[in-house]
Amino acid sequence: MLQPNNVVHVAVGVVRDTSGRILIARRAQHAHQGGLWEFPGGKLEPGEPVLQALARELEEEVGIRVAAAEPLIKIHHDYGDRRVLLDVWNVNSFSGEARPCEGQAMQWVSAYQLSDFAFPAANLPIIAAARLPAYYAILEGADAESIVTNCRRIIDSGVKLVQFRAKTLTANDKQTVLERVLQQCRHHAVEVLVNADLDLDISQAQGIHLSSRALLRLDRRPAGMRWVAASCHTAAELQHALAIGVDFAVLAPVMPTASHPDTPPLGWQRFSELLENANLPVFALGGLSRQDLVRAQAAGAQGIAGISSFLA
Repeated sequence: MLQPNNVVHVAVGVVRDTSGRILIARRAQHAHQGGLWEFPGGKLEPGEPVLQALARELEEEVGIRVAAAEPLIKIHHDYGDRRVLLDVWNVNSFSGEARPCEGQAMQWVSAYQLSDFAFPAANLPIIAAARLPAYYAILEGADAESIVTNCRRIIDSGVKLVQFRAKTLTANDKQTVLERVLQQCRHHAVEVLVNADLDLDISQAQGIHLSSRALLRLDRRPAGMRWVAASCHTAAELQHALAIGVDFAVLAPVMPTASHPDTPPLGWQRFSELLENANLPVFALGGLSRQDLVRAQAAGAQGIAGISSFLA
């Protein structure tokens, strides 16, 4: 997509080493947003493809050669004195040893250490995207035992982020089953968000997931949560999620689904258009499987969300 002339288009790399640590560097004091930390990268030259710019900037700034990269997120931000488009890519394979080629301070940090550093405002959604996995499982089942069994299957599939949405259970069973699920997930470093419509004690969970109805009732982010997510179906809902400070959203349905046969699917083109100005990580949901991950990421998604997708 062509950008207006007054928008600075920047290629950004979330560079990870073999331990999963992420490379950050401090901006020069004389630069725009000087003294703050950032993910390495730089401006595109006129007519330069994004990946070419990313490879050039990372070699010039930190001395590494990109071997493989995949899209992570696009962020539009207006600083008042400058408008930017951050075109952010995951760089999981590179050659060379990272070094501060321009004399800048530089560190390798874990994803959760990123919050210990001061970043420009436009970088905050990138931090959320860098922390999130590519898969988000929605946990349901016909009864208590099937939910616990499904949780085990999700864990065994390698998923690290789960939404507890067991709406078929009685109120008493929901709390009991949630506690069993939390215990299972805790032992396998799996984070659990609880659907806000369940009205449960979620003090031991890592976050809350808002239905679209719950989202629109709020004018601010729920306090005290590591993760706040929301279900969205329209551009207006995505913008409201961004306005109240949600960490990420789920956008649905992308494809036709058996559970909602009368709901028109967005399709990949409309899904991608909605994400163009979402400015937060978004998972694709509806009629998808794990095999759709590359397609979803090409459309701008963080990854895939699903119910049955992770039970095989």
